Amino acid sequence: MKEITSVKNPLIKDLLKLQEKSKARKNSGTFLVEGIREITLALEGGYTIDSLFIYPEICALESITPLMEAAQNTLKISKEVYRKLAYRDSTEGVVALFKAKEFSLENIRFTSKNPLVLVAEAPEKPGNIGALLRTADAANIDAVFIANPKTDLYNPNIIRSSVGCLFTNQIATGSSEEICAFLQKNNFTIFSATLQNSNEYTSEDFTNATAIVVGTEATGLTKIWRDTATKNIHIPMQGSIDSMNVSVAAAVLIFEAKRQRK
Repeated sequence: MKEITSVKNPLIKDLLKLQEKSKARKNSGTFLVEGIREITLALEGGYTIDSLFIYPEICALESITPLMEAAQNTLKISKEVYRKLAYRDSTEGVVALFKAKEFSLENIRFTSKNPLVLVAEAPEKPGNIGALLRTADAANIDAVFIANPKTDLYNPNIIRSSVGCLFTNQIATGSSEEICAFLQKNNFTIFSATLQNSNEYTSEDFTNATAIVVGTEATGLTKIWRDTATKNIHIPMQGSIDSMNVSVAAAVLIFEAKRQRK
């Protein structure tokens, strides 16, 4: 098995660019994932490993045999190289280079009669996006749509904060107009979370094909979502502030929908 010991190795330099630059990920069509759980989830989500990099001193080879079998190439790396590539010390000495997939609306398929989906408009902070994806996975909803994305979804901070849920959800990106048209074409009831002209969320019926739409804390939803919504909804605030973190708000709304669907 080939071993790479220097951080100045050209391949390692390219991998570090993938961590740091969205443009590098886009141009190469690849991205990095660290940790056995996250790599396994990516494989289960239909992603293809290009190369697997292992630091044998802390990596139990028997625990990653399926990963090695799935990889086109497996290489050993030194402690110095591993510390450069890995963001966390708890990722079991394994990092994988994956081939990216397109987050296309055309790839979305629904198997349930009345699907439940989440739409997040223009989320920017990787931590919030990761939390939204974790909530979507926890509730086992049918799809997540990112409208007007501001951040590359293969950003390593999103992969980490989602604990691999980037790979467990059906995801599509597009403009608000494109996603709105998709939902209308598929006969979704659209509930936009906004303070303007809205009803309390507990008064609504989420048992039909439902899209819950959330915006940023700073600016909320744009006009298209307020105007095309079947209903505008809000979560009543009982303290001094008038909003909550977008991922928390999404969780409240999604699990109310799940409660109604039992």
